[in-house]
Amino acid sequence: MEEMIMKVNFYATLRPIVGQKTVELTLPHGTTAIQLVHMFVEDYPAMRKELLDEQGRFLPHMKFFINGREAVYLPDKFDTVIQQADKIDIFPPVGGG
Repeated sequence: MEEMIMKVNFYATLRPIVGQKTVELTLPHGTTAIQLVHMFVEDYPAMRKELLDEQGRFLPHMKFFINGREAVYLPDKFDTVIQQADKIDIFPPVGGG
């Protein structure tokens, strides 16, 4: 099965946990958004509590963007298949003031 290299960008409080702004993941073609998150937390176990609930669902207060669009608003939500050219960004909740 063919694989693709995906760059996942992290922001704010998530950066110190992964130690960098951008992480590269090797994914099989056909990987969905939620599968990407699960593969990522296998490599970075400290991120599990930041991104996933006990049932393995993406936490609703976190933000997962594919090409600038939040996954929860896409037609297939977290079942959206990630494409090679996609830009992935993960944000913690943003506080205002």
